[in-house]
Amino acid sequence: MSSYADRLAALREQLKADRLDGFVVPLTDEHMSEYVGSYAQRLAWLTGFEGSAGSAVVLPQEAAIFVDGRYTLQVRSQVSASEWSYQSVPETSIDDWLMVHAAEGARIGYDPWLHSRDWVRQASESLATRGATLVPVKRNPIDAVWEDRPEASMAHLVVQPDQHAGKNAAEKRTDIADWLAKHNADAAVLSALDSIAWAFNVRGADVARTPVALAYAIVNADGTADLFVAGEKIGADVRQHLGNGVRLHERLEFDPFLAKFNGKIVAVDPERAVAAIFESLEKAGAKILPIRDPTVLPKALKNPAEITGQKNAQARDGAAIARFLKWVEEEAPQGELDELTASDHLESLRRENPELRDLSFDTISGAGPNGAIVHYRSSEKTNRKLESGSLYLVDSGGQYVDGTTDITRTVPIGQPTDEMCDRFTRVLQGHIALATALFPKGTRGGQLDSFARRPLWDAGLDYAHGTGHGVGSFLGVHEGPQRIAPMTSSQSGGDEPLAAGMILSNEPGYYKTGAYGIRIENLVLVVEKQVEGAEKEMLGFDTLTHAPIERRLIVKDMLSAKELDWLNSYHADVLAKIAPRLSGDDLAWLEAACAPL
Repeated sequence: MSSYADRLAALREQLKADRLDGFVVPLTDEHMSEYVGSYAQRLAWLTGFEGSAGSAVVLPQEAAIFVDGRYTLQVRSQVSASEWSYQSVPETSIDDWLMVHAAEGARIGYDPWLHSRDWVRQASESLATRGATLVPVKRNPIDAVWEDRPEASMAHLVVQPDQHAGKNAAEKRTDIADWLAKHNADAAVLSALDSIAWAFNVRGADVARTPVALAYAIVNADGTADLFVAGEKIGADVRQHLGNGVRLHERLEFDPFLAKFNGKIVAVDPERAVAAIFESLEKAGAKILPIRDPTVLPKALKNPAEITGQKNAQARDGAAIARFLKWVEEEAPQGELDELTASDHLESLRRENPELRDLSFDTISGAGPNGAIVHYRSSEKTNRKLESGSLYLVDSGGQYVDGTTDITRTVPIGQPTDEMCDRFTRVLQGHIALATALFPKGTRGGQLDSFARRPLWDAGLDYAHGTGHGVGSFLGVHEGPQRIAPMTSSQSGGDEPLAAGMILSNEPGYYKTGAYGIRIENLVLVVEKQVEGAEKEMLGFDTLTHAPIERRLIVKDMLSAKELDWLNSYHADVLAKIAPRLSGDDLAWLEAACAPL
C-alpha cells in the first residue's frame, strides 16, 4: 500500500470483514507508553502523523485525528485533509466526536491492550446514549492489513550499575513489598516500561531514544518478583544481576499468568495499565486495588547518586551545546547551513562523549517558520536553510549512562527584528520567573505555570503547551507524575505536589505561525529553600542545565535589576561549569557568550 489513502481504505475493508462500524486508534502500546517501538506505530502508519501524542477514529465514510495544541500545525502538514478531519483536544474528545458521528447501533472496535480501563468505561457510556456499542477486538485490525509491520525489538537488556542507580534492585523490591503490606495487598503489577527499568535496575533498547525493554513485572508481598521478557533478550550478566529473587518468564506468558491470582488482592495502576490487564484479573477472580504504581513517586524523587549523575551529564551536554552554538554562529551566515546538517552536527558533538548511549528524543531543528511547529521534526521534504533574518530553534537532548538531558536554545540568523527581540525577552522573563520562584511545600505544578506566562500575557500573548515536564534518570525524557502545566491542560495538567528531588523542565515559548518560534528550556531540580522568617517549609528550583542564552535577542531595558542579576549569575555558573571542558577558540567563544550583560 503506497499511500495513506490506500491504507485507510484497506482498514475499512478489514473493519467490514470484522463486522465493525468503526475503530479507535491511539498512539500508544500495550504498556501505555508515550514513545513506542516501531512495531506499535499504528497511528503513524495509518495517517502519516509523527507526533508523540494523538489518536484517530475511522468510520465507514469519515475519519478524524485528535491532537492537542502542540501539534496543531504539524498534523496539518503531515495528515491529508481530504481523508481526515482535524480535531483539537481537549475541546473535542473522541467520545464527544463519536456521539455525533457514529451511527445509531454502531459497533465501534477498540484494542483492549491499547486503552485504559477508565477510557473504555467512559467511551462505552457515551456510545450507549446513541445505542452504539464499544467492542473489544482479539486482533488489532491494523495489524491485519499492515503487511510489512516490523517485529518487536529483541535487543538485550543491560544492567544499570548501582553507582548510577543509587539503590540496588533488591532494596527497591523490599520497598515495594513494604508498600504492599501497608495496603494489605498480595502483589503489584508493573506494566509501564520505565517503572520496570527503574525497579529492576535494567535498561534496554526496544524504544527509540528511551532506554527501556519490552517487559511486564509482578512484585510480590514477600519481595520476590516475576519478570516477563523474551528469554533471548537476557544475557548471563543480567541473570546474575537479577538474582534468585526474580523468576523469569517469557513475555507472552504474562496474560495467562494473571489467572493464578484468584482470591488475591492485586494492585494495578489505572493510568498506566491497559484495560486487558484489569479484565484478565477480574476473570481470574482477583480483587483489584486500583492505585498508582508504587514505583512512580520514588522514581521521580531522585536520590543523591542520581542527582550527581544528572549534574555530570549536564556538564558534558553543556559543553557540546556550547560548541554547537559557536559553530552555528560561524556557519549560518554563509547561507548553506540547513536544519538536517545542523542537527547531525549536534549529534556528532554529543557522540564524542563515551558516556552517551543515545539521544533522548529526535532533535527538533526548526528554521524560520518550522520553528513555530512545537514538536517539529525535520525531514528531506521539510528541510529548510537557516536564512538571514530568521530565528533557529533547536530542542535536543542526550541519554547518558548517568542522566537524561533536554535543552532548547533559540538563535538569530543575521539581524533579528524588534518584534523577535521583544518576544524572546518576554519568554526569558517568564523563564527567570519560574527559575527563581519560591513556593510552600505541597504546591502543585499547575499553581506555578502562570509565573512563566505572565510576561507574555502582559502583551496579549501565550503558548499552547505546558511549561514543564518531569525527566527521568537515564530513562524517559518525559516522566511523571510531576508537571508544570495549566490545571485544565489536555497534557495531564500539573496537579502533582512538587517535592525535593524532582527534576522538571522550565520551557516557556512563543510561536508565530508561518514566521518563527522561540523557546528557552533548562532542566531544574526541586530543592528545599531556607527563607528568613518563613513560617512554612519552602521549596524552589536549582537550575541543572548550563549553556549560554542568546544575548543578541535580549532587550536589556525590558529586564528588571533582579532579572538581569539572575541572567548574569546564570552565565557565570555556565562559564564555571563548562569552561574546564573547552579550550582554544571554543573557550574564547564561551567567555564572550557568558560575559555580563
